[in-house]
Order: sequence, then structure tokens, then C-alpha cells
Amino acid sequence: MYLHDHLSLLQSRAIPALHRCKHASSLLELDLVLLPSQFYHQKTTPAETPQRPHWIIFLQCHDNPCHSSVCLAFTEQLASYCKAEHAFLQEFRNWESAWALDALYVIAYEIRVLAERADRELALMGKIPEKLKGAGSFLMKVFGVLAGKGPKRVGALYVTCQLFKIYFKLGTVHLCRSVIRSIETARIFDFEEFPVRDKVTYMYYTGRLEVFNENFPAADHKLSYALTYCNPHREANIRMILKYLIPVKLSIGILPMISLLEKYNLVEYSNVVQAMRRGDLRLLRQALQEHEDQFLRSGVYLVLEKLELQVYQRLIKKIYIIQKQKDPSKAHQIKLEVIVKALKWLEMDMDVDEVECIMSILIYKNLMKGYFAHKSKVVVLSKQDPFPKLNGKPVNS
Repeated sequence: MYLHDHLSLLQSRAIPALHRCKHASSLLELDLVLLPSQFYHQKTTPAETPQRPHWIIFLQCHDNPCHSSVCLAFTEQLASYCKAEHAFLQEFRNWESAWALDALYVIAYEIRVLAERADRELALMGKIPEKLKGAGSFLMKVFGVLAGKGPKRVGALYVTCQLFKIYFKLGTVHLCRSVIRSIETARIFDFEEFPVRDKVTYMYYTGRLEVFNENFPAADHKLSYALTYCNPHREANIRMILKYLIPVKLSIGILPMISLLEKYNLVEYSNVVQAMRRGDLRLLRQALQEHEDQFLRSGVYLVLEKLELQVYQRLIKKIYIIQKQKDPSKAHQIKLEVIVKALKWLEMDMDVDEVECIMSILIYKNLMKGYFAHKSKVVVLSKQDPFPKLNGKPVNS
């Protein structure tokens, strides 16, 4: 059987299902997109054909401006689209092979986008936006259809990523747990068999979840994976990944180059990085204040705020180096008054008691090795490795 015979057979199976979907709504145009005739009329054997199918069914929602002078509302489009998608899903359940998987991808994407637009429309009308939530419920049904044995399971990760986008948009990220559990613990799924694009998206969103949970080693692993396998030509996607990976790297003591921040337009982190290099607490607080809204929207403000301890550590380390140059024998003994003066030079008004408290925290968090002489108000540092490196590990909580 030649390639055009295979396509004819598949087309005979698809057209009845598409007609049933089309009758579900007059607002939809369902187009069967095939390769040009010169491709499938060639005498090509199945062994010579590529792995991907030569045709894709697209379900497309149109406003039909040529047939009506009044554009249909997104809510009306979504209602009609839902009828078609449910009809398509019913047919998809009965097919054992994954020949219509690309069509399902289009449906999953389109229903999410339409639902977002419909919700914006409802909000402008003063109504409760609930369409995106309904789209999430439908995609969970789609996930259930794909989460089984057979070739269709490779599409589960794409639908999972669409669900993540919905949950993050709605602020219901806790709903991601059940889907993550299904992907990562179910024996029917092999993560390596999923398409690279879906794995990158999955790692990006799960990495963001780990950032919110302050599980920085896991966040570092997942976001680094996403960055490694992301298409290098997709600079916007790389920027999205770095937006969360940079705070994670900072929290484990790894500072990015300023040139990287400039290349991907992440200059809001420039002063944060400079503050950590210099031990400049004033600069860090200014950077957090200047970009507060941006960091809060991204959900990384608290992560960056906790960098203060590392900035204090670098400040004390600079004082230690200066003292070592003047008097090596007493470099490990740092008076609190000296630290207070250094902070005042940075326009940070702190008294001795506050500084004493901060030094105690640094020792407790293993950012400094030594002990505190309360009576003499002196920090006595260890002569061997007084400032341990984080080595890719977060500050002890």
C-alpha cells in the first residue's frame, strides 16, 4: 500500500467524525489540511515515509467577518467551540492510534486562549469570569483520555503544560500537584519519550513551583534543564527561564555575569548582583524598592529579600580582608564598632545590638565560622575557612 492509499484510508475515517463535529456548531470551520498533491501522489512506500504523519486536522474558530457585520463575542465563540471539542473528544476516545494527536493539541491550545479572552470580556461586562476554570476542567478530561497505555500517552505532557498555564493564570497552582503526581509517579509514562518542547515547558513550570516552595536545589535542577534544552533562537523563552533561574542561582551563591543580564534584558537584577559582589546592603534594598512591583508579580521578591544575609557576609569578609592586610595576627578579631561604622558609611543606621544579632544569625546559618565574645563586643572568626562557600547549596533555613 502506497502513501496516498494510507492517506485515503485515514481521510475516510476522519471525515465522518469531522462532519459530526461541524454540525455541532455553525460558527466553526473545520479544515482538513493535507500535503500538496505532488507529495502524496508519489509512489512512496511506508518504509520511506517520515515518522510524523503527513497531515494534520485543524479545528479553527473564526469570527467570519465576511458573513456578518457584527463580530461574535468570545463567550459565544467559546460556547460553540466547546460543543465541537466535546464531539471530537468522544471520537478521539475510540481511536486506538495517535493519528489525530496534532488536532488535539490545537484544541487544547485554542480552548485555553479562547477562555482567557472570554474571561476578559466577561470582566469588562461586570460579570464573573469563569470560562478559564471551565477550560481547565475540560483539559483534565483530555488528560484522562491520554493518561493510559498506548501511543496517545505522549500527548499527556502537552495537555499538562496547558493546564499549568491555566492554573498559574488563575492563581490555583496547588492544583498542579495532582497532575505532576500522575506524570512523575505513574509507570505508564516515560519522561524521555515526550517531545523536547513539552519537557522544557514542563520543567519551566515545575521549576517555578519549586521556587515558590523555596526548594532551591530542585528549582535549580529543573530550570537549568529547561534552559539547557530550550531552543537557543527563542530568546523570549530563554528570558522567561532566566527570570526565575537567576534568583535561584543567587540564593545558592552563584552570581551571573552582567553581560548575560544585558543580553536578555534582565537589567532589574543588575544592582542586586552588584550589591552581592560589593557587600552593599544599601544598593540591594534600593534595587528591591525600585523593582518591587516587578519582583512581586514574578513571585521572586521574598527570594531576593533573603539575599541580605549573603550581602552581610560579603561585607564582613571585606572588613576581614582589609584587617588582614593591616595586621594579619588580629584579622580574625572584628570589633562590632568597625561593622557599625561600615554600615553607617553605607547610610545604614544600626546600633551595636542590632549588629550583634546579625552576626549571631550569620554564625547560626553557617555563613561565618567563629564565635561571639559578648563582653568585649568582638566577633572571633575561625582561622581556617572563616567564610564557607555555599557550593550550590541554599543558606541553612
